[in-house]
Amino acid sequence: MPATRELRVRQDQVLLMVGTAKGLFLFASNPGRDQWELGGPFMPGSPIYSVARDARGGERLFASVDNPFFGTTLRMSDDLGKTWSDGTTGVIKFPEDTGLSLKRIWQIVPAGKNGTLYAGVEPSSLFVSHDRGEHWELVRGLHEHPHRAQWQPGAGGMCLHTILPHPTNADEIVVAMSTGGVYRTRDGGATWEARNVGVRAEFMPDKYPEFGQCVHKVVRHPARPDTLFLQNHWGLYRSDNGGDSWQDIANGVPSDFGFCMAIHPHDPEVVYIVPLEADMYRCTPEGKMRVYRTLDGGKHWEALTNGLPQKNAHETVLRDALCVDALNPAGVYFGTRSGKVYASPDGGASWNLVVDGLPAVQVVRAYYMGDPAKARIPRGRAAKAKPAATKRAPVRAKAAPKQASKKKAAKQAVKKSAKKGAKKATKQAMNKAAKKPAKKAAKKRVARGR
Repeated sequence: MPATRELRVRQDQVLLMVGTAKGLFLFASNPGRDQWELGGPFMPGSPIYSVARDARGGERLFASVDNPFFGTTLRMSDDLGKTWSDGTTGVIKFPEDTGLSLKRIWQIVPAGKNGTLYAGVEPSSLFVSHDRGEHWELVRGLHEHPHRAQWQPGAGGMCLHTILPHPTNADEIVVAMSTGGVYRTRDGGATWEARNVGVRAEFMPDKYPEFGQCVHKVVRHPARPDTLFLQNHWGLYRSDNGGDSWQDIANGVPSDFGFCMAIHPHDPEVVYIVPLEADMYRCTPEGKMRVYRTLDGGKHWEALTNGLPQKNAHETVLRDALCVDALNPAGVYFGTRSGKVYASPDGGASWNLVVDGLPAVQVVRAYYMGDPAKARIPRGRAAKAKPAATKRAPVRAKAAPKQASKKKAAKQAVKKSAKKGAKKATKQAMNKAAKKPAKKAAKKRVARGR
């Protein structure tokens, strides 16, 4: 196993948690987000599908760990990643009467101001903890829903991957699953209703069923909780009534197929996605790495490409591999199945490569360690961000001398040109000076009639 590189995460830094197919990596940066330090891998060799930070009552990090021999466990760290629990505490387990066993933890979400946490798992179910993850219980209302027998697994399994607690009403929660669609409770989880009107199920005979849609991600902003945005297995949608109905907003995107979606921390009309070509070719369209952003709630979408490869970039970004931080300007981050992580410190206007060469990235989450409103963010940003040190970092580092040599060559060319011009001017002056006596002599000869 590789040696784990320690990382000291400090206050007033951005913490980036990156779960991969072979372990968890942590990155830390200043508020300018132009230099990154690397830590990890933690739990090396094990797939990490979900991570979270809970700062209520002290720092606690969470990571779900899939072990091929011991199954899925939830690991916790109370010292920002220096040490992790061994999985014997915080156990998520189906009650014996369900006849089910836990296959994977897809989502971990803190809710409210107390110690409540929710976990979305496979097979599609919701668990709740009221003591910051120490103990968990199954939310029976959703588990015993009459639709359950007809829910079918998607390509990634039958997973509950989205949990959206209402910011002010603890009894209201929206969840989404593949396949099954969107469900909502307004009585604390006792009863649930399918909320999929207008969402297409392209792969079914009935394109608009009550449930059974393969929803990939749903987001909403705490300032406007009744407005939700949805990335479907074919389709982009918006709801302004808490999910009661949905309208198509796939306007000007190269494809409405994709997995990930994130919403701006300060503007409920700004949403980010990464379109993929198709369900049979889950790579970026035209081999171009493009993040798309809407500034008006889905009326228009624009491609964000500055700093991203636009040739031979056949990349895949999964449903939880896109996120934002809480700073202003907001940071936007995503990771690819080829092991790259990109960051934008200016809301997507420009991008920098944080790291290359990681195992396949499955989840990315960003957190500011402190009060985002008090963060000191440099007005100007570095011309190029420095990538985190990895095995591939020297390859990127070689690019700097090359650019420096180009600048040096340009300066030398300017100096050479200046010298050449000076020499030419001097020569011309000397020739002119030499010609003056000759002209005077010629005039005298003319005057004397010679």
